[in-house]
Amino acid sequence: MKLRTLAILAILFMIAVPTFAQAPGSSSTGVFVLPVAFAMAIASGLCGLAQGKAIAASAEGIARNPGAAGAIRILLLLGLAFIESLALFTFVKAV
Repeated sequence: MKLRTLAILAILFMIAVPTFAQAPGSSSTGVFVLPVAFAMAIASGLCGLAQGKAIAASAEGIARNPGAAGAIRILLLLGLAFIESLALFTFVKAV
């Protein structure tokens, strides 16, 4: 499992190398877009998984203790905002 993870990371790093080859001060018309697409795909996918898990856990918590629904809802919204910020920061950094 560790070897497979290491191989995947090595491939992703090799794909990202051409983005650093651009000369400073040159125009950004020749930027290699594939690493940006991979970064957004990974960030968006992980955000979707995390948001689904957070919503499922909060629904289960409210079902077990309906009296704490207000506190759970506030914490859920705060957590969803932090999770969504990962995708937004990745988008801002990529563009």
